[in-house]
Amino acid sequence: MARISGVTLPNTKRIEAALPYIFGIGWTRSTAILKKLDMSPDLRVKDLTPDQIDTLSNYINQNFKVEGDLRREILGDIKRLKEIKCYRGTRHAKNLPVNGQRTKTNSRTVRGNKRVAAGSGKKPKGMLK
Repeated sequence: MARISGVTLPNTKRIEAALPYIFGIGWTRSTAILKKLDMSPDLRVKDLTPDQIDTLSNYINQNFKVEGDLRREILGDIKRLKEIKCYRGTRHAKNLPVNGQRTKTNSRTVRGNKRVAAGSGKKPKGMLK
């Protein structure tokens, strides 16, 4: 059981596919890390030696912001945008899309609106009286 940056990696997956379970590491960064450390991306997590886990963990912690530090930095950036009341900050504060997407038809989940089905305009047969 490999634990890196407070995240337990799934044992049965390849190390290349398991590293993206860490917040802040995606597929591209995962392959770059393994290439830099001369590790095979085909290794399973359960087959890693403790030395390999230590080198992976040390390399990731020294070179990248991951997990809690990264989340804290992102939240701080959003908080700063809200405090200076820039356009992006006000969009964050109102729970609206930030990057220029349209809001008339899309972004229902962000705005919290439930979709209402449009009826045909006809009344049911039993209510004609």
